[in-house]
Amino acid sequence: MAFLLHNLVKKTLATCIAEQTGQELQAVYNALVTPPDLQMGHIAFGCFQLAKELKKGPPQIAQDLATKIPSHPLIEKAVAAGPYLNFFLKGESLAEMILPGMNDKSFFKQKLTQNTPKTMIEYSQPNTHKELHVGHMRNLCLGDALIRFHRYCGYEIVATTFPGDVGTHVAKCLWYLKFHNKETPPKERKGAWLGTLYTKGNNLLEDQRGTDAEVKNREELTKILKQLHGKSGEYYDLWKETREWSVELMQDVYDWADVKFDVWYWESEVDEASVSLVQKYFEKGLFIKDEGAIGADLNPEKLGFCLLIKTDGTGLYATKDIELARRKFQDFKIEKNIYIVDKRQELHFKQVFKILEKMGFPQAKDCFHLKYDFVELPDGAMSSRKGNIVPLQALIDQMLEMIKVNYLNKYKGQWSDEEIESTAQIVAKGAIKFGMNRIDPAKKIVFDMAEWLKLDGESGPYIQYVYARIQSLIQKNGPDIMKKKIDNKLLTHPIEVEILLKLSNFHSVVEQSTEQYKTSTLCAYLYELGKLFNNFYVACPIGKADSQELKEARLSLSSAVALCLQKGLELLGIQTPARM
Repeated sequence: MAFLLHNLVKKTLATCIAEQTGQELQAVYNALVTPPDLQMGHIAFGCFQLAKELKKGPPQIAQDLATKIPSHPLIEKAVAAGPYLNFFLKGESLAEMILPGMNDKSFFKQKLTQNTPKTMIEYSQPNTHKELHVGHMRNLCLGDALIRFHRYCGYEIVATTFPGDVGTHVAKCLWYLKFHNKETPPKERKGAWLGTLYTKGNNLLEDQRGTDAEVKNREELTKILKQLHGKSGEYYDLWKETREWSVELMQDVYDWADVKFDVWYWESEVDEASVSLVQKYFEKGLFIKDEGAIGADLNPEKLGFCLLIKTDGTGLYATKDIELARRKFQDFKIEKNIYIVDKRQELHFKQVFKILEKMGFPQAKDCFHLKYDFVELPDGAMSSRKGNIVPLQALIDQMLEMIKVNYLNKYKGQWSDEEIESTAQIVAKGAIKFGMNRIDPAKKIVFDMAEWLKLDGESGPYIQYVYARIQSLIQKNGPDIMKKKIDNKLLTHPIEVEILLKLSNFHSVVEQSTEQYKTSTLCAYLYELGKLFNNFYVACPIGKADSQELKEARLSLSSAVALCLQKGLELLGIQTPARM
């Protein structure tokens, strides 16, 4: 990933240092960091990388550099602090460097990267014939945000999903639907209803284990799977009809979440071809057969044995993923292939990538599994099989009702019903998407709707509220302010300088989030920026500023904060309401 020198503040300081040391500009730029306490300095340069070349200790290098940094309108002073050279910057110069570009939005149109690989990101792989629940949203929200991040940074991205529409879970659902269901399918939300039948079918099959019915049940499930594989028979016809119910459910969720895929791959589409591909490489001697089953011995690589074709001639998930990888690189000429799948599949993908490598597939090294931990309820893990889930559509209904009751119904008579409804939808999406993205992918999420909807906590609605508050301030104090020439040099208060520094780091945070696949980094940044603005609002009055010019400058700063929050939320797939 090749990021450009987009931070004008850091680029200016890096140029001053590079001119004195002869170091490569990019290396110096990358070494500039924000100190933990701004009283130590606004930006710091660690001199460690110069020690070997200059044959001096970093503290001595910092001392020498402090005396050589030339006078510059941006730099108030440069001070050595141990191995670091700490820069104190002038608020007026910072403001002039940052605010005009933010307020005319040219800042957000910069080119951030070059020579980026064409990348496919596969995410949200729900199963048909199961109910979508709140746990599915982590994958969906993480994948959608990362696609937005990559595209913002300049990547050519192909967004894809790979739903599971065949397999044992489908057979269990169809079996229950045919033999045990006594309900009439509802007119709406048939996909969600179908998911409840899967749970009932799975539980009934478990209950009948060890009884006379077990053998007959197993025979019927095998019959269903064979008809699906052969694409004919009454079960195949029932599968086609019910599959559409699930697809409609998925599309409803994706439409609600503002998610779009460039291509949909389906397990049923790669099923037959994947078995043929493995058979072909078995005949070449790459795989081994044991009691009629075919697989790959990966014990030398400490990855165990990977079964690829069962004794009945059908494939498994690994079989399909091998064929899918081949298709992805062939169909779209991609250079990198990212799979967003939970951590339980870590061994699976290690096996698949190793098998691709052994098959001589040159792009095996360009496949990457981005794993994440689960979403749990306060009382423990969820399971579609057991039925202890929070159905997604029911959750959205509950959340919309809570938002209206707690926040929006008081505006009835002042706002139209349409605005109340649309604002509730925006806030609900903000709560879910921010909540799913703000936790590091490696950590577990505990879903708590009340916490995620708080206006005074680390939540999507909190950031949306700060944005809406700024819009209200601008409307109240001067909606046409941005059309005037603003004297940004008046912004010298310490908290104003702190906000300016925070704003200047927006793209650095986005690039870090993209590079590390951690949307949580941007979420933390937006929350910190929101808190900073609220502190600024208390410390630096706008309506009662000492002069009209200072009032306008503070409105200019507020506008830049709002635009930054708006763009950050947009990268997370979250809209901003005009008012809350």
